[in-house]
Amino acid sequence: EESLQMWDLNKRLEAYLARVKFLEEENEVLRAEIQSAKGSPAGESWRAKYEEELRALRDALDHAFREKCTAELARDNLYEEVQQVKSRCQKEQAAREEAKKQLSLSKKELEEERRAQIWLKERAVQLEKEVEALLEVHEEEKAGLDQEIASFSQSLESFRCAPVAFQPVEVEDYSKRLSEIWKGAVETYKTEVSQLEGSLCQAKENLWKAVEDNQQSQLQLQHLEKDLAGLKARKEMLEESLARQWQEQRGEAEKFQLAMEALEQEKQTLRVQIAQVLEDRQQLMHLKMSLSLEVATYR
Repeated sequence: EESLQMWDLNKRLEAYLARVKFLEEENEVLRAEIQSAKGSPAGESWRAKYEEELRALRDALDHAFREKCTAELARDNLYEEVQQVKSRCQKEQAAREEAKKQLSLSKKELEEERRAQIWLKERAVQLEKEVEALLEVHEEEKAGLDQEIASFSQSLESFRCAPVAFQPVEVEDYSKRLSEIWKGAVETYKTEVSQLEGSLCQAKENLWKAVEDNQQSQLQLQHLEKDLAGLKARKEMLEESLARQWQEQRGEAEKFQLAMEALEQEKQTLRVQIAQVLEDRQQLMHLKMSLSLEVATYR
């Protein structure tokens, strides 16, 4: 039984020694690889390349962040400009409505001036007819008076015995009064006609002013419509540019985010590999210590 135990212990010792020798050789190989990796320029170049790439990615990330900040500022400026354009459009819309109101008022005034002009023309024609009628009546009265004076003078000539100092005072006074009344009526109608002509000229001037104001309002309305169309086109262009910049920046941010995630994943993989190597080395150290204790106990 003791010989079997010794034989079993020898087998186990042989297996342990072979395992320890294999692990020591593997440990030496790994140590040599680590030392060569640390001391070799290839390892340093790889590390420098990795650090340089990481630095370049950080610089690119900083540049992307600055571009993002710049794009956000541009977006805010564009938003403010769009708000200003909207406010200006609202003001121009209000001005357009005001111009339309003024245009409608001008049209109403124009219609009133036209009606007043038509009434003045009708009134002038009526006054001309009345003056003509008065002139005809005056001519008829004058002819009648001339006939009466002629007949009266004939009757006076027929009376030779009439006194020399007799004169047709009443007839002359009547004629003078009629002449004065006719002159006053004519002057009155002339005054009314001149007043009506002045009112007609004033109405024509007001009409021309209303027409000019209407034309100016139309021109101003056309200019406002052109400005509004230009502002709308500029607003659409700014919105398209902002959307395009936003999409480009979003795509670049996604690319940088994917690159950072890949680098982080590679970093985690390297950490896991280093931890695994350290753990294997620790297990080898524990196994070596246990084998040493077992060899010492066996001895």
